[in-house]
This record gives sequence, C-alpha cells and structure tokens, in this order.
Amino acid sequence: MTIETTLLLLESVLLMVTIALLLYSIREGRRRSSFILEVSKATKILTRMEYFLAVTDSVVEAKEEIIGCVTGRRPAGDDEKRVRAIINAVDKATSRGVRIRYILPKFHDRLYMGYLYVSAGAEVRYASCSMVSSLRYVVVDDRLVVIGIPESVGRKKATRKGHRLPSKALASIMKSHFYSCWQTNVTLEEYVKEALKQTGVSVKRLALELGIEAKEFERIVTKSSPQSHGRQVRGN
Repeated sequence: MTIETTLLLLESVLLMVTIALLLYSIREGRRRSSFILEVSKATKILTRMEYFLAVTDSVVEAKEEIIGCVTGRRPAGDDEKRVRAIINAVDKATSRGVRIRYILPKFHDRLYMGYLYVSAGAEVRYASCSMVSSLRYVVVDDRLVVIGIPESVGRKKATRKGHRLPSKALASIMKSHFYSCWQTNVTLEEYVKEALKQTGVSVKRLALELGIEAKEFERIVTKSSPQSHGRQVRGN
C-alpha cells in the first residue's frame, strides 16, 4: 500500500469521524434546546400559579374593599380551577361584607367572567380605554397592590407573573386611576343590553354562546342593581 493510499484512507476515516461528531453535536444541541424549552414552560406555569395564589390570598385577607382592573379572559385548562378558587374567595369575601369592584375590558368575550364576578357578589363595569386593557392590578384595603405582568404586550396575552406590593402610596395612585375610570363606564347589565343590540341575538342565544344558564342571564338583563343578583351559578 502506497503512502498516498494510506493518507487517503486516513483522511476518509477522519472525515467519517468528523461527520459523526457533527451529527452527535446537532442531536445534543436539539436535546438541549428541547430541555431549555421545557424548563421555560415549567417556569411560566409556576410563576402563573404564584400569580393566582397572590390574587386569591389578597381576596382572603381583605377586610373592607377590593378594587381592580382585570383581564376577564375566560379560563381554560388548569386555569379553570384557579379562577374558580378566586371566584369562591370573592363570594366568601362579599358574604363577610367586603366591597369588591372590578373593571374589565369592553369586549364581548369578557361577559362570561363579568357574570361570574357579579354572581359572587362583586360589582363590575366595562371600559373601552386602552389603559384598562394594558393594566392588571388589584388594590386591597388601601394598603396592598397586586400587579399582574403579561408575557408580552397585547390584550390577548395571559398574565404570567405578579408582584405583591404592600404600599399605601402606590395603592392611593392605583385607586385614583380606578375610580376615574369606574365613574364613566357601563355596568354588566348595561353592557349586556348593548351587546344584544349590537349583535341582534336573543338573550338565550347569547347565554348559550357564553355557556351561561339562560334564566340567570335573563335576570342580569332585567335587573339594574349590580348587587341584586343571586349566587346560584357558582357551580357552573
């Protein structure tokens, strides 16, 4: 075997080893990317759970008043249980005399959560200003603020994490923002009537689309007081 042949074979072997190492490196890179993605997803889930716990705990701790701007997005998946825990906490808080008021963005798909809040004894109004769509906060007893942070900008983006801030000064600022918006916007009942007029559908049809008991929904349309609704829907 000549030197040229030997060198050619050696180069071929080295090339095969290089290709093998390259393929292995690509596979390991994909595994690392997949692992990092899974860790990122797990982190998002944990921080979102912490946010829901912060909101629930703030409602449980309230003694006099809770106000806030919330997204009002209909929950899906694991969020349904978490939102149910918040609704139950709201129901218990209003039963012991805590006054709870929420402002939701003025979109038809937010009627469902508004209905649940009202059914639990809270007062709800709908606003169309951009500040309501971008701000997510709850103020408890003029002393505690829970601020929700979305993953990215946009009204359809879910809140990923939150911060509990025990600050009377911040609570005063957020309260001023809240009531400046609260006074000029519509109640759930008014917005339901507005939605019926805009869409031309019947009350029963709208209730069906929202997944709400039609008879209870009709009571919302016909009554004018935000605090006069029954609480029979907690099991829906």
